[in-house]
Amino acid sequence: MGQSASTVAGAHNRIKFRSSSPISSMKDSDDSDDAVIDVFEVGDFDYTNYIPDECLACIFQSLSSGDRKSCSLVCRRWLRVEGQSRHRLSLNAQSDLVTVAPLIFSRFDSVTKLALKCDRRSTSIGDEALVLISLRCRNLTRLKLRSCRELTDAGMEAFAKNCKGLKKLSCGSCAFGAKGMNAVLNNCSALEELSVKRLRGITDGASAEPIGPGVAGGSLRVICLKELYNGQCFGPLIIGSKNLRTLKLFRCSGDWDKLLEVIAEQVSCGLVEVHLERLQVSDTGLAAISKCLNLEILHLVKTPECTNIGLKTVAEHCKLLRKLHIDGWKTNRISDEGLIAVAKHCPNLQELVLIGVNPTCASLEKLATNCLNLERLALCGSETVGDPELSCIAAKCNALRKLCIKSCPVSDQGMEALAGGCPNLVKVKVKKCRLVTSESADWLRTTRGSVAVNLDATEPENPDASASDGGVPEVGSENRQVAAQVGGANIASSSTGRSNSFKARLGLTTGRHLVACTFRRWSSFGGSSSSRNT
Repeated sequence: MGQSASTVAGAHNRIKFRSSSPISSMKDSDDSDDAVIDVFEVGDFDYTNYIPDECLACIFQSLSSGDRKSCSLVCRRWLRVEGQSRHRLSLNAQSDLVTVAPLIFSRFDSVTKLALKCDRRSTSIGDEALVLISLRCRNLTRLKLRSCRELTDAGMEAFAKNCKGLKKLSCGSCAFGAKGMNAVLNNCSALEELSVKRLRGITDGASAEPIGPGVAGGSLRVICLKELYNGQCFGPLIIGSKNLRTLKLFRCSGDWDKLLEVIAEQVSCGLVEVHLERLQVSDTGLAAISKCLNLEILHLVKTPECTNIGLKTVAEHCKLLRKLHIDGWKTNRISDEGLIAVAKHCPNLQELVLIGVNPTCASLEKLATNCLNLERLALCGSETVGDPELSCIAAKCNALRKLCIKSCPVSDQGMEALAGGCPNLVKVKVKKCRLVTSESADWLRTTRGSVAVNLDATEPENPDASASDGGVPEVGSENRQVAAQVGGANIASSSTGRSNSFKARLGLTTGRHLVACTFRRWSSFGGSSSSRNT
């Protein structure tokens, strides 16, 4: 292998094969004279011709998108194999796509995951283009539509009839309505994940056409509704999805208490994850959710009508709870009383995020004592979390691995307490705690070399911190936004005098994404509690 091509050529200019396959030639004995062919000069031959298309495709799939594009320019064969082995494709869905779509999907004829995104200022593709694509991509399993405002109910119906194997649909800022959505649900029996955001064609008010469940009711496992004026028209779909495991509702108008009561009665056994953000829901709705006895993940973000009473009801019945995120919006309606109930009834708790909630040593000690698996804790904008509370955490939370403190009145004294506590701690992130100095952070790094300490205490205050903005992906996750946020969170800012403009470019000044980014970053450590172009 170490010899140069010229050396090899000089030693053996001609190679004899019994057939065109180098494998069969190796199996044959050296003295065989059958069908000897002078094939090539060693220095002029392209050995990749002997790599099967399937192996070449596997090689391409391990490359980045840019490298794949470069490889496709090498020769006609590589162009063909690269196109046939590409399963994911993202296209600019402007109106002129219809003219080039046949050429695109002639080359990329194995696409199963497709994203069609249009700029809001441009005219998007219409029904003709979508139908053409559906005819070329009958094996499509995932479709993402963004700002495709020219699509109508008729186009979605034709698409659904051609792509019945669809498993995941995510649509945002589109103009089709209930009929188009029902067409998908009535034809795509394998649909597992549905994410809908700002669907403009849904009629508001009592005249709205009910959506679902259709044949997809038996397969749907994840439903995410965002920013819908009349999201409750999806009620029949949610209720009829008997295998539903995850329900996410963000900024959807209307009173959701009554619908949650019906939902809990119909699908309560399977639900394991519920996200409620900026929703009109009260303790009545939480009481309904408490009937989901298998609930493991609950996010309550800026739901000001939810109080300690509702949280206690959930805690008393949902004893399998592992992750709890609460953004109290500084209403002080959830406090020690509710958190102590969580500590008492939810021993499996592994992750706790509190924003705008004011816990004291009383609840923190109970959580540390009873929740022995608590590994991730975030306290943000808490007026009561000072040095005594941080010392309590250090002394009591023996399982804690990741700690995030933001905009809390802690000081260097509290940081010093972390040096001797939390034996399993691997990461500490402190942000906007003005009484914490870089010296104490450096001292903690020196004292506990295995702990990663990220300190940023110099940024201006941003009161709107949310654990879920960006933290809850659409079904199927929007991989580009998440990557950008996590990338920003990975940068360690330790008061080294970098300018605010530099931090802004890195995304470190986006206060509203701090907690969500932090836990996505932390999840890469692979703790015991770890559970969207080819």
